[in-house]
Amino acid sequence: MSRIRVLLNPLASASPVDAGPPGREPLEFHRRLPGYAPTPLMDTPRLADSLGVRRVWVKDESHRLGLPAFKILGASWATYRALEEHARERLGSGFEPWQSIEELKEKVEHLKPLTLAAATDGNHGRAVARMARLLGLRSRIFVPSEMVRARIEAIESEGAEVVVVDGTYDDAVARSAEEAAERCLVISDTSWPGYTSVPRWVIEGYSTILWEIDRELERREEKGPDLVVVQIGVGAFAAAVTRHYRAPGAPSRPKLLGVEPERAACMLSSVEAGHPVQLPGPHTSVMAGLSCGTPSLIAWPLVSRGVDVFIAIEDEWAKEAMRELARSNIVSGETGAAGLAGLLALLKSKTGAEARKLIGLNEEASVLIFNCEGATDPESYARVVYGANKAVSENP
Repeated sequence: MSRIRVLLNPLASASPVDAGPPGREPLEFHRRLPGYAPTPLMDTPRLADSLGVRRVWVKDESHRLGLPAFKILGASWATYRALEEHARERLGSGFEPWQSIEELKEKVEHLKPLTLAAATDGNHGRAVARMARLLGLRSRIFVPSEMVRARIEAIESEGAEVVVVDGTYDDAVARSAEEAAERCLVISDTSWPGYTSVPRWVIEGYSTILWEIDRELERREEKGPDLVVVQIGVGAFAAAVTRHYRAPGAPSRPKLLGVEPERAACMLSSVEAGHPVQLPGPHTSVMAGLSCGTPSLIAWPLVSRGVDVFIAIEDEWAKEAMRELARSNIVSGETGAAGLAGLLALLKSKTGAEARKLIGLNEEASVLIFNCEGATDPESYARVVYGANKAVSENP
């Protein structure tokens, strides 16, 4: 199959990367949102047999709070924190106490008119738009020119104004930053000089996934994973995973494998250089959620010191992983399947035996993989998995 790039991280540190996870405040916040429920942690014996390990768990984020991806966790917590800070500046107080989204909406009413803006390659922007709709606010979402129509329509279905930017995701980020104003809050999952609080809150929001996994494994009386595979775009989700498993006093210290598209391997390239670098576009990949050319400045210190091995893969690996997950009855889009894709690519490479040692895999190992999105482009999913043009519903 197509080529891969592998990097054993020369910057990885044996010491904790920072003060640790943000506590369970994001989890308690998410429990107050309509439709909250922990997503499944699926035991997939077929994948375990295929990979030659004892256990493979897939945290299935194909349905989360009514959306087909995990991004709503970061977007909702960051939106809440940004709105509360805005309320303190304008009104002199925050939002507590509140128990339901209706009560929170009433408190936000005093901030209107107000717009939420974001750049996106699909899922984050839709999540921001969903939060705006739930709270009775306007939303304006900036997208790169290569975004497929299905994802644009999904964002528009939340009542958002979608602005197509002539350029890459990075260009859309730059354009969204210009929206910041008294009546417009930018809710970005990446950071730049002078803009760090919101993307830090996005990373905190993703911690809910990790707490759910810990609780479920404790319920099953299972020890933690030996290997965790995480997708990397700008690095926000990878930062949350790194922060959780590299925290002081963490119950286990698994190996961390970070996966990126070959044409958008901004984190791998930055680690090679020893500092954040910007890759020139276009960053074309079917793994649209990972097609980013610049690491988040907030994510960089965590990911660059915490991830053990980076791998950059071409698109065919993601398609193979989508089909492999479908055989385990898991619906996964191209970005959602990228974690498994990276692991398959590594183990099937010419140095597969050496790679196993590199990431500590043996027949007794347990592996954690994240399916971070469902079929967000239903027609593409059908073509890849079934070789057909029939669409697959993205909703439960």
